Amino acid sequence: MTLAIAESITGGLIGHVLTETAGSSRVYLGGVVSYDNQLKERIGVPTQTLAEFGGVSEQTALAMANGIREWAGADVGVAVTGIAGPGGATEKKPVGLTYVAVADPRGGSCQRHIWTADRSANKASTAEAALRLVLNWLGEKQA
Repeated sequence: MTLAIAESITGGLIGHVLTETAGSSRVYLGGVVSYDNQLKERIGVPTQTLAEFGGVSEQTALAMANGIREWAGADVGVAVTGIAGPGGATEKKPVGLTYVAVADPRGGSCQRHIWTADRSANKASTAEAALRLVLNWLGEKQA
């Protein structure tokens, strides 16, 4: 199986972690750091989704995961979007709010997290959650 990633909050950290393992090129096709909403649109997030729910939302994360999977021709897509901090928060979307999504042709899943550490730790927690989600997703789908 192959994997592609759309990263916003982590800025490429997930790709870095994956490529630290020798042989990862057999499964990891690559990724996009879609920090800006315009790039999120280019990988398949509908303009309406961004307008209605924002760049940090479950809907956007799932659309990013599906979009990167389709764009890259991967079996599985993973996406993360969130607010690392210390700025960028709103009353409804606090610092640390993160959505982690996985998708394949059979469907998708998204998790919501609120991390309470500093920027670097929030990014690291998001990367770990994304990798854990994809492993769990693949385990459930193969069971």
